[in-house]
Amino acid sequence: MQVLHAIWDGGRLHLWAESSVLPLTVQPRRGRPPKKAKPKTHPFSLSGNVLRELITSIFRDAPSTTVTGTFLLPSTKKGPLPSPWLIRDEDCISVKPESFSAWNIETLAFAPHHALDLLLGLPARAPHGIAFGGTLGFLIEAAIFSLELIAREQFMPEIKGNTAVWKAVISGDDVERVQTLAEAMPPACRAFAPQDDNGSEAAAQSQSQSQPSAPSPRDLIMSFIDSTVDAFVRRSLESTSLLPPRRGRRPAVTPLPQQFLIALSSGDGVLDAPAKSLDAFSDEIGGWLSGLKPSAPDVLFRTCFRLDSPPERSDDLDGDEEGTGNGSGEEGMRKRHVNRDYDVWSVRFFLQATDDPSLLIPAETVWNTRSKTPTFLQRKFENPQEQLLADLGRASRVFPAIEASLEDARPVGFGMSTSQAYAFLRESAPLLEQNGFGVLLPPWWEKPSARIGVKLKVKSQAQEGGIGSGHFNVKSIMSYDWEVAIGDNTLSEEEFAHLAGLKLPLVQVRGEWVELRPEDIDSAINFFEKKERAREITLGEAMRLGLSLGDEGDETGADPQESGRGLPIVGIEAEGWLEEMLSRFSGAGDGGDGNGAKITQITPPKGFNGTLRPYQVKGISWLAYLSGFGFGACLADDMGLGKTVELIAFLLHVREKEAGQEKVLDLDLNIDPTLLICPMSVVGNWQREVERFAPHLRVMIHHGTDRLAGSDFADEVERNDLVISTYSLAHRDEEVLSQVNWQHIVLDEAQNIKNPGAKQTQAIKRLKAGQMIALTGTPVENRLSELWSIMEFLNSGYLGSARSFRTNFAIPIEKYRDKGRAEVLRRIIQPFVLRRMKTDPTIIQDLPEKMELKVYHNLTNEQASLYEAVVDEMLDKIDNSEGIERKGLVLSTLTRLKQICNHPALFLQDGSALPGRSGKLTRTEEMIDEVLAEGDKALIFTQFAGMGAMLRHHLQERFDCEVLFLHGGTSRKQRDEMVRRFQEDGGAPQLFVLSLKAGGFGLNLTAANHVFHFDRWWNPAVENQATDRAFRIGQERNVFVHKFVCIGTLEERIDQMLEDKKELADAIVGAGEAWLTELSTSELKDIFTLSRDAACGGTGDGAGSDL
Repeated sequence: MQVLHAIWDGGRLHLWAESSVLPLTVQPRRGRPPKKAKPKTHPFSLSGNVLRELITSIFRDAPSTTVTGTFLLPSTKKGPLPSPWLIRDEDCISVKPESFSAWNIETLAFAPHHALDLLLGLPARAPHGIAFGGTLGFLIEAAIFSLELIAREQFMPEIKGNTAVWKAVISGDDVERVQTLAEAMPPACRAFAPQDDNGSEAAAQSQSQSQPSAPSPRDLIMSFIDSTVDAFVRRSLESTSLLPPRRGRRPAVTPLPQQFLIALSSGDGVLDAPAKSLDAFSDEIGGWLSGLKPSAPDVLFRTCFRLDSPPERSDDLDGDEEGTGNGSGEEGMRKRHVNRDYDVWSVRFFLQATDDPSLLIPAETVWNTRSKTPTFLQRKFENPQEQLLADLGRASRVFPAIEASLEDARPVGFGMSTSQAYAFLRESAPLLEQNGFGVLLPPWWEKPSARIGVKLKVKSQAQEGGIGSGHFNVKSIMSYDWEVAIGDNTLSEEEFAHLAGLKLPLVQVRGEWVELRPEDIDSAINFFEKKERAREITLGEAMRLGLSLGDEGDETGADPQESGRGLPIVGIEAEGWLEEMLSRFSGAGDGGDGNGAKITQITPPKGFNGTLRPYQVKGISWLAYLSGFGFGACLADDMGLGKTVELIAFLLHVREKEAGQEKVLDLDLNIDPTLLICPMSVVGNWQREVERFAPHLRVMIHHGTDRLAGSDFADEVERNDLVISTYSLAHRDEEVLSQVNWQHIVLDEAQNIKNPGAKQTQAIKRLKAGQMIALTGTPVENRLSELWSIMEFLNSGYLGSARSFRTNFAIPIEKYRDKGRAEVLRRIIQPFVLRRMKTDPTIIQDLPEKMELKVYHNLTNEQASLYEAVVDEMLDKIDNSEGIERKGLVLSTLTRLKQICNHPALFLQDGSALPGRSGKLTRTEEMIDEVLAEGDKALIFTQFAGMGAMLRHHLQERFDCEVLFLHGGTSRKQRDEMVRRFQEDGGAPQLFVLSLKAGGFGLNLTAANHVFHFDRWWNPAVENQATDRAFRIGQERNVFVHKFVCIGTLEERIDQMLEDKKELADAIVGAGEAWLTELSTSELKDIFTLSRDAACGGTGDGAGSDL
C-alpha cells in the first residue's frame, strides 16, 4: 500500500508517499557520528522516480521537479512513525512519538498553477492500493475553495515587493470559511523544515523539542489560496493585453502604470523601477483599491444597505376584475403603468452586528446618539458615527448612487427609480456583499416567481382500470400545453405585450414585483407566435419536472421536447391519476412511509412462510405500487433488513393477485416468470431462502456447464416462477434469456452494473420485462455515474443521457459540493429508490436487539474437487479403524473439510493467492463491502488462526483499510491496544478478525454491530459467547449475527441437524465436535458426502465464471 501526502511550502506543492513494503526502521550509520547532526533519509518513503510513476498512474504526467525536502515528523529512536493511513501486515501497536525529528524525503514539487490542476484533477476516491493522506485531502478542499473564489471573481491586483500579483479577496462568509480551513489544517501540513547552508536541520533538531516552529495555519492557507489564484488568473490573461493599442513611438522607459498592467499577465510579474518609485506607486494602487478591501475579520459591526420596494398600489395588472370601475383591458393597463419608472424605491442605511445579522441599528439612531461608545440592544459599538461615514465613503466607490446622500450631514438613505433599483439588485448588491457590507433585499427577489416563466399542463390519457393498472411506464407519451406565467399567475398575450411595452426591468403584476429580462421577453414573444401549443412529453419527463420543482423552479437541467423557449419552468399542473401519483410521491400530507410516498399498504401474502416486519410490508407495498405502473424500483435497504425476504414476499403477492387466493397453488396457471440475476456466491442462498419462505414458488437455476439452452430452456422456464442466473451469463446467454417474456427482471447486488460500458451491463439493459427491480445496499459506491447506470436499467431515459447527467448532477455535486443539485437529484429519484437504514427510529422499533441470519454460499469447482477427494480417502480409512484411532480420523476429516470450505489455500498451506477460489470468502467480501459503506463495524470469528491471518491480509488489500487481528500469539499489551482502538470513534479500524479461542470471551467490543462466524464451532454456547463480545451491556445498536453455511457440505447438514433438534442442541454438542466421532460410518458418509448443488461451476468471484 502507498499513502500520498501533500505539503505547501509557501511557494510550491510537494507530494510524497509512504510505502507499506519498505522497512520501518533506519539502518544505523557506520563510523563516528558527525559533529553536526544531519537529517536522515526517511526509510519508507518512495523515491522520486517511483513517486512520479504513481502520480502518472492516477492523474497524468504533470510538470514537476524532483527535490529533496526536509520534514519534521513524529518519531522514535528507531525511525519516523507511519501515518494512520499506512496499513502494514505486521501487528503494530500505537506508539507515542518521542520527538519531532527531521527526515529527508524525495518529493515532486509543483508550481502553483500545476498544483491547482493536480489537486482538482485527482479522483474523488483513491484507486485500489493507494490512500490519500489527511494533508492531501485538506489541500484538495483548499483548491476547491480557490476555484470558487476565481469563479466568483473574488480577486484584485496588488503590488508585493517588486512584483505585480493577483490577490484573493476574502469577505463575507468567506472569512468564516478561511477560519474553518485554518482550524481543520492537519499538523503535518506545517511539517516542512528549511535547511541551512550545510544541509543540517534549521529548526527543531533537538530531541527534547516537542513542537517545531512553523507558519500559522491561517498564514499558510492564505499563502496557498493567493498563490493558486494568482497563477490561475495570470495564466488566463497570458494571451490578453490589459493595455489599449498604442500609437506612435514607444517611450524608452515604460511608465510604472503600464508596467503594472503588463506584469499582471506576464509569467513572473516583475516591475522594473527604483524602490522609492515602487513604494509610492504601491501606496497609490492601495488607495485606489481600498474600496474593494473588506473590513478586518475582527470588526464587530458593519454598514448594511436595505432596499425597500415602493408602497403597494391598487392599480396592479388585474385592476377592475371585480367591476370596481378602475378600468380594465388594454386602456386600463396602459393608464396604470404610466411613469412606473418613477416609483420611489428606497435604500436605507443601518449598522449590522457581524455575529448576529438580525441585529440592525438604523442610521437615524446612530446619528442621534451622543456617546462614542453607545450600547444598542445590549451591544456596545465603538465610534459608530465615524464607522458609518467611513463605510459609506468606501461603499460609494462600488455603488456611486450613495454619493448624493453624502451631501447630507447625517445621511440615512436615498430614493431610486425602478431602473436604478434593478441595477442595484443585479449589479451593486453583489459587489457590496463581496466587499464585506451587509445587504438586505426584498424577499421576492430570490423567488422563482420573481421571474417570468412557463407553466406546463400535462393531460393524462384515460387509463383502463384506473391508477396503477400497469398500462404506463416512464416512456409513455402524454400531451401537454404551455402557458406564460409569473408565479401562480398566467398571462394572456395581450397582458404580456403591455408589460413588455413598458420597457422596464421590474414590473408589478397583481401585487407582486417581477423581473422582465430582455432574453425572457424575446423567448415569450417567440412562444406566443407559435401556432400550435400542444406538445408531447414522456411520463418520466413530467414526473422529473413535477418532483424537482418544489420551491426552486426548474432545476433538472431537463429540456423536454423543443423547450428552446429559453424560459424556466415555474410550475406543472396534472390531472387525474397523474396528479394523484405526483401527490403521493411528493409526500404531501400524512401517511408517508418515510420515503416521501404515500402508499396504501397491502396485506402480506398468505403463502408466505414467516412473519413480515412492518417496514418490510411497506417495502412490498411500495414495490407493488410501482409495479402497477411498470416503473422500475431500487430497494436499497441496509444489509440485514431483509431485502431478499421482501422480494420473495412481493413475488408471492404478484402470483396471488394474478391467480386469486384459491388458485395460487395451481401449477397450470400461465403466469410470466421472473428472472433474478445475482452474483454466483449467492445463487444457493436465494434457492434456500425461497424454499424456506415461499415453498410454493417454483425455482429454476440457470447456471453451470449443464444449463439448458434454446427451446429446452424456454420450455423449462414456463414450468417455473423464478429463474436464477448470474451476471456473467447475462452477456454470454443473452440470446437464450431474451426469448422469454419476463414479468420482472431483478438484479441482486445491483452495483455489479455500475459500469455502464461493461458488456454484462449492456446485455442486461437489452433484456425486456414488465418491471425492472434492483436490490443493493450501496446504490452509490464511488461515483454518481453508478447511480445513473442503475437508474438507466430501472427506468431508461429518466435521468437523461450519461453526458447530460454528468453535466447537470455528477460534476456539480462531486466536484463542487453543490447542495442544491444534490437536493434536486434526491427529489427526482426518490419515488424509485427506497432506502431504510438500521438507525432510522421507525426501523429500530421493528427490529429485535439481536438478529441471527444464515448466509448460504456455494463451493467453487476447486473446493468441490478437493472436498470429494478428502471424503473418498478418509471414509475408507475411518471404516477400517476403531477406537481412539477412528475418533482421531473423524476429527481430522472434519477439520480438513472445514478448511476446504473456508479456502483451498488454508487446506493446502501453500501460500497461494486467495481471490476467486472460495465461495465463502467471496460472499464475505460482498457483505463487508456493505458494512464499510454503511459506516458500521464488524467482528469476524474463525477457529483457524491461519485463516484469520489470511483474512486480515486479504481484507486489507481488498478494501484498503486497516484490519485488526487477535490470535493466540497476541500479547496482552497488543490485545488491550487493539480493543481500545476498535472501540474508538472516528478513524478507528472498522474490521476486527478474531481467533475464536483467543477472542471468544473476556472482551468488550460493543463498537461492532455485525458479527460474522466465518466457520462454525457447532457449539451454540461457544458461538453465543463469541457473539456476546458485541451483544452485551453497553451496546446501543441492534446486532446482526451472520453465520456462514456452505451448501451441500457437512456445514449445511450439521446445521440442519441442530435446527431439527434445537431443544436438544446444547446436550448433543456440549462437548464441541466430539459427538460426531460416535456416529457410524454410514451416518458420517451421509454428513460428509458432497451434494450435487454444492458447487455452481464458478471460480468464486462475484460474478461467477460459467463455462
